[in-house]
Amino acid sequence: KYVICAYLSIYVLLLLSFSLTVLRSPQYVTFRDGQWPISGEKIPDLVALTMGFSIHEDLDWPGLAAGWLFQRPRANALIVVRGLDSLDFPKNISCYPLENPVPFTLDSVANTVHTLFADSTPVVLQLAPSEERLYMMGMANTVFEDLPVTLQQIRGRLSQDGSVLTSLPLVSLSRNNEADLLFLSEVQVLYDISALLQKHKHLAKDPAPDLYSLELAGLEEIVRRYGTDSPQFTDATRILTSALQKFADDVANVYANNAVVEVVTVKTFEAPLTRKSRSILESKQISNPGSPYNLAYKYDYDYAVVFNIVLWLMIVLALSVIVISYNLWNMDPGYDSIIYRMTNQKIRMD
Repeated sequence: KYVICAYLSIYVLLLLSFSLTVLRSPQYVTFRDGQWPISGEKIPDLVALTMGFSIHEDLDWPGLAAGWLFQRPRANALIVVRGLDSLDFPKNISCYPLENPVPFTLDSVANTVHTLFADSTPVVLQLAPSEERLYMMGMANTVFEDLPVTLQQIRGRLSQDGSVLTSLPLVSLSRNNEADLLFLSEVQVLYDISALLQKHKHLAKDPAPDLYSLELAGLEEIVRRYGTDSPQFTDATRILTSALQKFADDVANVYANNAVVEVVTVKTFEAPLTRKSRSILESKQISNPGSPYNLAYKYDYDYAVVFNIVLWLMIVLALSVIVISYNLWNMDPGYDSIIYRMTNQKIRMD
């Protein structure tokens, strides 16, 4: 019995060590209150469902209620914070334990956005500053063209006017330490993205939904260097919590409260993520990678639906024309037509 209780205690502690927090969501996207754990590998499916997309397998998770069919969020922003259990957000927001914290990406959601809205200009931004990993698609190439993406560019941004080094109370953090600068660089990226979104508020008027995915590992370096009991960790956590809340407010303001903002906190992932890095130099999009001439795909995503609608509509119209023509051809004017019937009675009376 004691062994079972010990295993249950360890399992509960593991569940509480990682969390999914929903900072902002529209009224028509409902997250229920509760402590239902969600697997890390299901996070992309959750993001897809909040944006109104279909997924391959049903998400058996009661935390997300069925949304309104005729309205979907204008954007979804997911921030992954590595290096701590959870952040001290307000108590009135939805927070769920995260189990099986395996690495994940939103590539499948980005591909869905690109496929369904190929004719529009959606904004897709996937960024991991510490790994210098960046992928942009659609309008993101224009909106975030001046965004510092490499560590060298971000360090240069920190030395400019209006950076977080001059606007935030660093207290115990030092601008001369590599771990501190990495953390502050990621905070600077959050502030710069917010500023660019405020500058380009026309993004919310585009019919295509936008997707933002950020992975922040600077706090993990703070923990590795100073530990969780250090004043540097306390100050970094306070700064990051404030920056994330400001980022969520800015995104909700730009998209008129039609955006979902989630934060995933993990100490470390259970397995290393193996993926091909994509840089800003790969921002040029080719609609058909198999064609060297940048030709479009032969069939559209909705080809089968449109084909069936047109086919059966033509069949129904053709059968209607045949039936109507047959009845008109075999119609007796003296009995079937009220016009000839009235004419015959009038002739007889005359």
